[in-house]
Amino acid sequence: MSTILFVTWDGGGNVPPATALAHELVRRGHTVRFLGHASQEEALTSDGFAFVRPRHARRFDSARDYTPLRMLGVFADTGMGRDLLDALAVEPADLVVVDSFMFGAMDAARRAGVRYAVLEHMYAAAYRAGILRGPMGLNLRLRRLGPQQALDGAALRLLMTLPELDPAPAATNLSQVGPVAAWSPRVASEPTIVIGLSTFGYPGMTGVLQRLVDASEGLPARVLVSAGPTIDPATLRTRRGVEVHRWLAHRDSLPGASVLVTHGGHGSTMAGLAHDLPLLVVPLDGKADHEVVGRSIEASGAGRTVSRRASTGELHEALRTLLEVPGYATAAARLGTAIRATDAVADGATALEALSNGAAEPGRPAARP
Repeated sequence: MSTILFVTWDGGGNVPPATALAHELVRRGHTVRFLGHASQEEALTSDGFAFVRPRHARRFDSARDYTPLRMLGVFADTGMGRDLLDALAVEPADLVVVDSFMFGAMDAARRAGVRYAVLEHMYAAAYRAGILRGPMGLNLRLRRLGPQQALDGAALRLLMTLPELDPAPAATNLSQVGPVAAWSPRVASEPTIVIGLSTFGYPGMTGVLQRLVDASEGLPARVLVSAGPTIDPATLRTRRGVEVHRWLAHRDSLPGASVLVTHGGHGSTMAGLAHDLPLLVVPLDGKADHEVVGRSIEASGAGRTVSRRASTGELHEALRTLLEVPGYATAAARLGTAIRATDAVADGATALEALSNGAAEPGRPAARP
């Protein structure tokens, strides 16, 4: 059996794919531990994983510390790379699995000759534009971290997106296995709109959420709101028929839903589609993947995309359309069927397991003993 080290960061939708793969690898008998931000220790240890406390990495807490400049520093953090090499010096690993945003860690692994895989948990289309060609890529190159070199140096790039929405680019070390999207069978329910935005503290998000709640007034549906960790539910004005919760798990709210409102994060978008739900996408950050995801949903016919600055009236009309026009639910169900036909966790774990056991890298010859 192998020893595998995951390197992650305190984000939102980036963590569930990593922990799902890790649980599957543990189930198969492998030893897994995590290196991440200190703010992640409680959640990861509660989930049953050993956690390597960072000593050199920048401090970061997604519920408090989000700013574009802070994110540039986190993703280029060479301190996390130092922590990675220190962790391997204490306890070697057969394979390191690095989150696709942690270029400081990737660079350290590449330069040290460590075998590593990259876990890509967002659209490849958004990744190429936002990371390699946008301000993030420029920042990485100025810091001499070489993002393309880091990706090319990986033994495997595990792309966890749906080909129908995000066709994989040509790369010899890239394998697309589908999204991680847990789902439960549909249950009969009255028409229900579920509203949930990001776990990140994006500026102005409270106002967007309030307008969405206001926009749902007059629609023939009850409304379930998941405020998330950065918004106090008590600050939202509500009315009869609206339930506001600090947190609503997808497994509890989506099986009986009719429409999901999301910011366009990959995880929540795939969860909604896995439950055959038409989506209203309200992108919160133009530098993230939200807009790319929203455009793909609109192009597929499975939902609508509306600006975060949209008026209450515009939001009301979009919600009404999604509730009343059956074509959106039909398109969402088609994509839901495609998602449920994948087994991203099993296929991804098998690919990582093979690498940890010394198998050849995709497109490359096996190493000689």
